[in-house]
Amino acid sequence: MKEKDDMINILAKKRDGKSLSSQDIEYIIDGYMSNDIPDYQMSAFLMAAYIRGMNADESYNLTKAMVKYSEIMDLSGVDGIKVDKHSTGGVGDKVTLVLGPMMAAVGAKMAKISGRGLGFTGGTIDKLESIPGFNVNLDKDRFVRQVNDIGIAIIGQTEEICPTDKKIYALRDVTATVSSAPLIASSIMSKKIAGGADVIVLDVKVGSGAFMKTLDDAKGLATELISIGKRFGKRVVAVISNMDQPLGTTIGNSLEVEEAVDAMRGFGPADLLDLCFTLGSQLMVKAGLVSSTQEAIEKLSDALESGKVIEKFRQFVEAQEGDSRVIDNPRRILPHAKFVEDISIAEGGYIRRINAEELGVAARILGAGRKVKDDPIDHTAGIIIPHKVGDYINAGDTIAQMHCNDAHTLAAVSGLVYEAFQLSASPHDVPPIIYDIIE
Repeated sequence: MKEKDDMINILAKKRDGKSLSSQDIEYIIDGYMSNDIPDYQMSAFLMAAYIRGMNADESYNLTKAMVKYSEIMDLSGVDGIKVDKHSTGGVGDKVTLVLGPMMAAVGAKMAKISGRGLGFTGGTIDKLESIPGFNVNLDKDRFVRQVNDIGIAIIGQTEEICPTDKKIYALRDVTATVSSAPLIASSIMSKKIAGGADVIVLDVKVGSGAFMKTLDDAKGLATELISIGKRFGKRVVAVISNMDQPLGTTIGNSLEVEEAVDAMRGFGPADLLDLCFTLGSQLMVKAGLVSSTQEAIEKLSDALESGKVIEKFRQFVEAQEGDSRVIDNPRRILPHAKFVEDISIAEGGYIRRINAEELGVAARILGAGRKVKDDPIDHTAGIIIPHKVGDYINAGDTIAQMHCNDAHTLAAVSGLVYEAFQLSASPHDVPPIIYDIIE
């Protein structure tokens, strides 16, 4: 009876807006992981935390309690500074595919554990697996050896990495408590701490295609993430980036790999390259590889223009058993959908808005994403967006191109894709890709 009473008292404290001690939070996590605390009481805690919020100490203590049950990736065998990057999730976000080889090309060591896509946001592991043969399941020794040898390795999350987060996230997903900044911060940082890197850059997305819909909310989350990271002794910086329209011009796994290869050859979309340069320069400064962001950008530009970045990507793909011919001819090697359909605009004008969330949902329905974690995924499905906000398009121009292996699904989704675009008769200010950098 005492354990039951203790949990009820803790729930009452948080319900009434009081702060929980580290002992309270450890009690909750220990009890939940040992199955002594049932789902209904954990759900009550999550909802109380969602409504009442959590202070910096509570967020840190929750992260610490979650990390206790995780295997920590031992990167002591990796020479040099280990860097990592995390995105809070977006539509068309293929940054890791480009940023990882960029960092390896300038001498940093990118040892990254990535996730799969869920909902309307994509996942790096799904994108990499669209490359024929690519292996995301390296054992720890091979993972460390590869990071040492070529400067980059990316693997999927194992069962031993943050099992607490997996269990809690599954409950958050069905209790409407996903979009809580403290719970998001603890979830993200528990995985980043387990990843073992020294320096972490956080790409905090804001806009229609992100969890954080307002700039204030995004900055609040970034501040929480940095606070937790610093208390674990990590060097952390956050970049607030625009997700009011898809990043780049492609949504969907193999389509995004094609675009990433283009970017590493130096002719990718400006917003993708700008974001990669910003994130990469912040990592280089925090890692002590350069003394200023300007010096970092110059080195990253040199690596891109000299071909070092695309060559590093080739080494990375080959090391993880992928078909490296994708570097030279991605459009021939990558899988493609059976059906392609262009959507044209009825009247011309300036693109005022592209709803990233609606396009992300449309891409998921086409087969590019998952509604629940066990859903199958079609690596060939997706959407190409040839124009960006601020562009002028004429009546009859293509505003989107849908890729799918089912003709009936194409017909069902076309209206949703069309409605994602808003046009105006006059030009207007185009929002930046980078809103802020928080240290």
